[in-house]
Amino acid sequence: MKIHRHLLGISLLLGAAGSALADTVVLKFENIVPSGSQSSPVGDYYNGTGGAANNFGITFSSNALAVCMNTPGDICSNGSRGGLGDPTSQKGALFFLEGSQTYMNDAAGFTTGFSVFYTAVNNPGSLSVYSGLNGTGTLLATLGLPVTGSSCSAVYSASFCPFYAIGVSFVGTAESISFAGVANQIAFDDVTFGSATPGDPGTPTVPEPSTLVMLLTGAGAAATQIKRRLSASRV
Repeated sequence: MKIHRHLLGISLLLGAAGSALADTVVLKFENIVPSGSQSSPVGDYYNGTGGAANNFGITFSSNALAVCMNTPGDICSNGSRGGLGDPTSQKGALFFLEGSQTYMNDAAGFTTGFSVFYTAVNNPGSLSVYSGLNGTGTLLATLGLPVTGSSCSAVYSASFCPFYAIGVSFVGTAESISFAGVANQIAFDDVTFGSATPGDPGTPTVPEPSTLVMLLTGAGAAATQIKRRLSASRV
């Protein structure tokens, strides 16, 4: 049940994020997979079974699994955070082995947006935000997840490595998120509510090259326009 091959090379600058939850909440998917196992159902871990510290009233559909992530000296799958990001969120991630998507449900609802780290290798994925549970109601937002390339040192023995940040903002109150892609070919971590940066706020996110080109092109065009207006005012 290893995550299959090839991994990430594109990173995206994420949008604004927030939540109806009182404080910033990060689902790290740590301590869900039993020692010696590769994966385990997420289920109600974030709805009470993971202890009071993880009781956020959040549930996942039955095909949602936590998968163990490789760390130096502990090789358990074909995925790893590569030592990047939050040091307390290196050993677990969200993925699925059946179907084309898995759902996260928050009956209390959340607003503004959310953010996440993801890794995809051969096939793209998507995130969709709905006003109802299990992908029902109004589609509030959708975000494509481009294919990424593998980039991780040999010490982690993983093709799905590292993970990159992405997020989406929306208007309204959401109750569910669809994490979609090809089964066993995409994984997610540090699902975050209340912050524009998933997981550790100190972890930088870098726009993909095409985004940087667009930003620089836009800035150059704006500067040229301003220069022209200044020159015209002097005539």
